[in-house]
Amino acid sequence: MISRLALGLAALGRPAYINLGRDRELPVDRTVAAMRAATWATLDAAYARGLRWVDVARSYGRSEEFLADWLADRGHTDVTVSSKWGYAYVADWRPDAPVHEVKEHSRARLRTQWAQSRDLLGGRIDLYQVHSLTEDSPLFDDVDLLGDLAGLAAEGVRLGFSTSGPRQADTVRRAAAVEVDGRRLFQAVQSTWNPLEPSVGEALAEAHAEGLHVLVKEALANGRLVVRPPEPIVEIARRRGVGPDAVALAAALSRPWVDTVLLGPAGPAQLRANLAADGLRLDDAELHELLALAVPAGRYWNERAALSWT
Repeated sequence: MISRLALGLAALGRPAYINLGRDRELPVDRTVAAMRAATWATLDAAYARGLRWVDVARSYGRSEEFLADWLADRGHTDVTVSSKWGYAYVADWRPDAPVHEVKEHSRARLRTQWAQSRDLLGGRIDLYQVHSLTEDSPLFDDVDLLGDLAGLAAEGVRLGFSTSGPRQADTVRRAAAVEVDGRRLFQAVQSTWNPLEPSVGEALAEAHAEGLHVLVKEALANGRLVVRPPEPIVEIARRRGVGPDAVALAAALSRPWVDTVLLGPAGPAQLRANLAADGLRLDDAELHELLALAVPAGRYWNERAALSWT
């Protein structure tokens, strides 16, 4: 199961993020140096446990820089790297910044951020994804932008997209069907799926059947399923002798159409707790309990949008 887990650096590449419970493990003084050290410690722990995929993004603060420096220092050549473009980090390392990231799916943004990612990671990027695509994104009708993406694909860059919002299923289906010159553009999709928000599941199953690599993000609902877990998760965790995070992650891993589940720990201790999902097989009754926790997608995404950057 370790081969189906990947490490995401959203919670480590910048001083503030929306994940609950993050402050329990991060350095009190969130300087660049301290966050770099925390990132490296988590990367070392993940590598030691067999994880070989790391997911970053241009908007995750200095995540690409931290990862690039770690790869160079450690000399690891067997790590799959995925990154994303579309959001720009604008907080200037200020936890109290009024705005932390700005989204723009444009040809100019792609060209700028691809150059930045390549400058840091060279040829180590195995998957380059559109960050937080929605069904109404201008990308779908931007012929020049699609042409640039097709050009990257022609150079051997594997392309994907991540999704967000209550209409993820619509986005997955629309993006999976995009073709340029008769060739499918995207080879992977990264979507939010967890017991509270499983609405994209059927569309991801279709994408998997069509050959796209399916990654699940936010399997812990940005920490909500850990810091304030619903009673069924608490009871299953108690019965199984693991934490609520392992139960939620095991639920995602139980989906037959999931290829990779992203972990988003804020440090080695949270990573160890997450990895208790390795080998945890939930039975049908437990999965039924968990899937019964689903809330309307609109409500879920409204509650997510209300989370504070801290």
